[in-house]
Amino acid sequence: MKRLGGVIEKLLAGRWIAGPGIEDAIGTGKRFNSRHVSVIFNYLGEAFTEKGDIDDAVETYAKLIDSIKASGVRAAISVKPTQLGMAVSYGTALNNYRSVVKKARRNNTFVWLDMEEYRYVVPTIKMYNAEVMDGGVGICIQSDLRRSAVDAGRLARNGGVIRLVKGAYTHSAKYAYTSREKTTKNYLSIMRSLFEEASEFMIATHDKDVIDEALILNRSHRKRVSYAFLNGIRNGYAVRLAESGHDIWVYVPFGDKWASYAYRRLLESGHASLIARSLLRSQRV
Repeated sequence: MKRLGGVIEKLLAGRWIAGPGIEDAIGTGKRFNSRHVSVIFNYLGEAFTEKGDIDDAVETYAKLIDSIKASGVRAAISVKPTQLGMAVSYGTALNNYRSVVKKARRNNTFVWLDMEEYRYVVPTIKMYNAEVMDGGVGICIQSDLRRSAVDAGRLARNGGVIRLVKGAYTHSAKYAYTSREKTTKNYLSIMRSLFEEASEFMIATHDKDVIDEALILNRSHRKRVSYAFLNGIRNGYAVRLAESGHDIWVYVPFGDKWASYAYRRLLESGHASLIARSLLRSQRV
């Protein structure tokens, strides 16, 4: 089992995950920037209940923000509620989120708040709303959740900046669409609503048909729309879009807690062939 883990780790290195440290993330960011692509850094780890792990995540994001400023990399950061302490208490996560956001604002770094399992949706939105009015923050919305259309509408009308994804967590059919077709249909519905209701948002998907529709819609709506990809999956396509003048971002994880992130990528609905190709082909920029 240990040998298998080592093989997987080597396979992922340089594809989906930048490396174990901040310097690895910054190096990857510079390479993407050289191809007109911006990056969203995420420090790997989630579901923390130990104070040491939570404090380490907060400290790492503080150091990351300093490194972004010092290096001049065109980058944002994305934090997970449970790495900030949501699994312990809402108050713990909120205090740590505010600490990260406060430092990020001082350094002109945008902060995305990731969305995780269904049980954390309500407190995550509440936490985001506590900071949205002062700007510089965005939130992830998952189209596989049945409630997301309502959530996205409310957030957009309140000035929230949404990063729309299909979702990579396993949810009960009571709360989520369990087929790729229904998830995509809901994604398109939410996306079209964002073009009507929001001034700024991010389309985060590798689905070329969805991206093509978004590009067409924005010819008439002229919103501040950006497009995001996961590092190691369709890097070439991301670069081509960026070189065509579109605002393109790549989500770049780093750190040594890679197992749960990799597991979700491998099981992500509807992307088996795409993910397999990403592992077999060079994705370096």
